[in-house]
Amino acid sequence: MSRTFLGLPRTLRRPDDADARHGTPDEPFGPVPHPQEPLRWGDDFPAAAKQTLKNDQLRRNLGHATQVIRTKRAAVVGEVPDWEALRDTGSAVKQQVMAQLPDLLQQLEENVVARGGVVHWARDAAEANRIVADIAKVKGADEVVKVKSMATQEIGLNEALADEGIAAIETDLAELIVQLADDMPSHILVPAIHRNRSEIRDIFLARMGDAPPDLSDVPRELAMAARAHLRRKFLSAKVAVSGANFAVADTGTLAVVESEGNGRMCLTLPETLVTVMGIEKLVPTFDDLEVFLQLLPRSSTGERMNPYTSLWTGVTPGDGPQEFHLVLLDNGRTDVLADEVGRAALHCIRCSACLNVCPVYERVGGHAYGSVYPGPIGAILTPQLTASTGGVSGHHDPNASLPYASTLCGACYEVCPVKIDIPSILVDLRAREVDADRSSRGVDPWKTAMKAASWVMADGDRFALAGRAATLGSGLGGRDHAISVAPPPASGWTRSRDLPAPPRQTFRQWWAAEHTAPVEQAGTVETEGDDR
Repeated sequence: MSRTFLGLPRTLRRPDDADARHGTPDEPFGPVPHPQEPLRWGDDFPAAAKQTLKNDQLRRNLGHATQVIRTKRAAVVGEVPDWEALRDTGSAVKQQVMAQLPDLLQQLEENVVARGGVVHWARDAAEANRIVADIAKVKGADEVVKVKSMATQEIGLNEALADEGIAAIETDLAELIVQLADDMPSHILVPAIHRNRSEIRDIFLARMGDAPPDLSDVPRELAMAARAHLRRKFLSAKVAVSGANFAVADTGTLAVVESEGNGRMCLTLPETLVTVMGIEKLVPTFDDLEVFLQLLPRSSTGERMNPYTSLWTGVTPGDGPQEFHLVLLDNGRTDVLADEVGRAALHCIRCSACLNVCPVYERVGGHAYGSVYPGPIGAILTPQLTASTGGVSGHHDPNASLPYASTLCGACYEVCPVKIDIPSILVDLRAREVDADRSSRGVDPWKTAMKAASWVMADGDRFALAGRAATLGSGLGGRDHAISVAPPPASGWTRSRDLPAPPRQTFRQWWAAEHTAPVEQAGTVETEGDDR
């Protein structure tokens, strides 16, 4: 079995002397060991959410972290007088990119090649992973350093490299925590948001071979331990792998923004740099890049600007990597682009603002979504990336439930820096799944139920009788007056949400009990008044 830079097996199981509090040595720290399909794993959303809701510590971690980020974002956004104009501009640029994507990609390729880079086109995850592995092998590298990249998480690059005997070393602090724990990220921007500092200390002590034995849970000490652990890797690595926040078509320039400086180290020190980028990350010009460098930091980390903004254009002799490869990743994106409604999901700049305001995400966390893209944006992007066409995958696919992982409150649209109308796309995807399911059934239970309801409601006596019959179920609710488990067909509701128990009396019964006697009494008083 291949081994990583940590001296641990590829699957990152704990060593035999692991802290007994965390179970047997073969168990992962994380609730979600890295799956075979990073865009589809585990149960569907209703079942997964029901489990994560039981984790009080998770909810406390998420509630605190998202509240802090929301507060910071609101403060810095409030400082910008033309914020809405910036959002409009960002949205317009993204629409232009989608309309001109083939031409812009060709322009980007020409400019990257003209400046000494090499461009590779990857149709899917397997092809992208093969390209990166082959580059590393040619360079004789048995390990690569990485700067945080959602695209490489999406394709499972770390695991693919490990299968080839190449260790992928995450250098972002949160990604390192997730990697050491054999976990999956639960947030686009803060992958370890579901962990508190005490949990992180335990992970470091059990998994980081050179962690100080007296390591505390003070954030600065944790960061220093990770820094010391990674420093030698920055200096010895031959190959680095990065993502890209943006690519400028008219110059061939790539951009990565980050907060720790690890990205700057990965992008400048190794001899060879490989960037894996989703084809939608383009902007046409440098002027357009200026817009997004204002929108992204405020929307993501609540900062006026990113601490580290790294830009590179091809290869510069004697300065930085002397070999640059750009892997342009499709992996379902052209199918999404062909969708007139769903293509707006490709406008996303991965700021995570929608996650931080979503009441559903805040309570269930990212793992319940079963994808590296959680939250509202994941609920519209993942089903489209994994469906064969049109965002319709059928009820057999766990991702089919993701468009229902929302209250449709609209908070995600209000904070999106490029004005992606996530609620409208959610509704559209729901309608497609319902229509596809309806057409595949001989007898449509929904139509049958609606016809039955229409028959009952068309007659007052039948409706009153149905109401009185429903009161027989008033005792089925618990102390919270909710039914958690019900027989079919009501089980279709209780599988994903509680069913309010029927009241003890119907509205008509209540009205008769509350108003009949007072009306009679009022009539008597009026008669007496007339007699006088």
